[in-house]
Amino acid sequence: MNILRAHHVAVICSDYAQSKDFYVRVLGLEVVAEVYRADRDSYKLDLRLPDGVQVELFSFPAPPPRPSYPEACGLRHLAFEVADVAAAVAHLTRHGVAVEPVRVDEFTGKRFTFFADPDGLPLELYER
Repeated sequence: MNILRAHHVAVICSDYAQSKDFYVRVLGLEVVAEVYRADRDSYKLDLRLPDGVQVELFSFPAPPPRPSYPEACGLRHLAFEVADVAAAVAHLTRHGVAVEPVRVDEFTGKRFTFFADPDGLPLELYER
């Protein structure tokens, strides 16, 4: 097997309009495609980051909440690389998003911080 790179990450949301606004307007991800699947009463929104990696945003009727605190087994968080953590934090703050204090990775010396999407999914900003 020869894995080339990450292709996409799938996220299930509880409020499609709110999450679409967050990922598109606040985070600035590019919309690739949007479909409504009537048989599942579900939207699927394909979003793209500048490097081509995609985020698939799904809505389903009455999804169970995701256990985040305390952290549960499974995918821990989704991290986005940014050129300037301070500038990204300022952008999020202007949009009313609560951001944790910036920390420094003790192994790489890079700055990083966490925030959450509208459903509480942990998201990380990691400085290039």
